[in-house]
Amino acid sequence: MSKTIQIDPIDQIAERVDRLLLRYEELLRANALLSAEVDTLVHERDSLKSRLSAARLRVETLLERLPELAANSPAKE
Repeated sequence: MSKTIQIDPIDQIAERVDRLLLRYEELLRANALLSAEVDTLVHERDSLKSRLSAARLRVETLLERLPELAANSPAKE
């Protein structure tokens, strides 16, 4: 004969609330980690954009100097 254990509905609700609170805390921690990662990636992106802009400026400056460099260099024969 099997004995069925009856769990009080209040205990069931309390257990479920406890599990939900644990899950909520896990999600808060995960969210904090993801927010920190987003901040890091935004900083890295901004740094890369700045470096790209500086590199473009250097390339444009070199391209502008090409005609004058060609005019000042001795002709090869």
